[in-house]
Amino acid sequence: MHKAINPITDEELHRLKLFLDPVIDEVEVPEYIASDPVMFMHRYDDIEDRNLAGFISALLAWGRRDVVIAKIVDLFARFETGPADFIGNLTTRDELCLAGFRHRTFTADDIRWILRALHRILQQFGSFESFWSDCHRLASKAKPETRPLLSVFYERFFEQIPEAPKRVGKHIASPGKHSSCKRLYLYLRWTIRTNSCVDPGTMGFMPPSDLMIPLDVHVARFSRMFGLLTRPVNDWKSVCQLTETLRKMDPVDPVRYDYALFGLGVKRIEIPEIFVLNPAKV
Repeated sequence: MHKAINPITDEELHRLKLFLDPVIDEVEVPEYIASDPVMFMHRYDDIEDRNLAGFISALLAWGRRDVVIAKIVDLFARFETGPADFIGNLTTRDELCLAGFRHRTFTADDIRWILRALHRILQQFGSFESFWSDCHRLASKAKPETRPLLSVFYERFFEQIPEAPKRVGKHIASPGKHSSCKRLYLYLRWTIRTNSCVDPGTMGFMPPSDLMIPLDVHVARFSRMFGLLTRPVNDWKSVCQLTETLRKMDPVDPVRYDYALFGLGVKRIEIPEIFVLNPAKV
């Protein structure tokens, strides 16, 4: 049985906001880009290149950052052209360049099926954002708690490759599988947030206020310590709970606090004892 986690009060939340806002200013700076997979979006000028590079980079953002970045460099070097051109004109012969690629549980065959799905999306919708926009339209017709955007995205994405092996499906998260969908919401943070020196803000099919927090172990740990998150597991319900709490601090751009909660550990910022509601959660 998990020990109860003390929730933060509205008064405490206001004080915590005053502490976290300067942390965001310290972490969300141009220098952040060079050590994060978001760098691959910044390497291209073309919007389609940026959106596709970002999606692939986010899917592979699993593990140590230096290893992740090296693997993404390896993969994009195999394309020998921009992501939009390579994926938009993908042929079975082009796929031969993927031979030998591997990252964690990703195999060359997994990447091949993901690229095929993206190719078919570009052929049918004209752009990756148009596909996301259509998923958002369909999700908006249902209750968010029963059919969230990423559930629709998952369904529509794999409709493009019905012949793909079942194992490929594990590489794209869905709330329907109780996943926190961390990597997909990392990607959406990159593409939807505007007025950021880090997040390129290349798509506009939904407002930043609708984003959900990319919940990783570091963000979850500090969130529980502060009482922002009282659920003991890192699942979709926890994402919803934490995001709703963050919206109280910033209803327009709640996920900017991802930089603060992640950055506290990276920057080794000393946390005043007044904010530690759950010491065991550090």
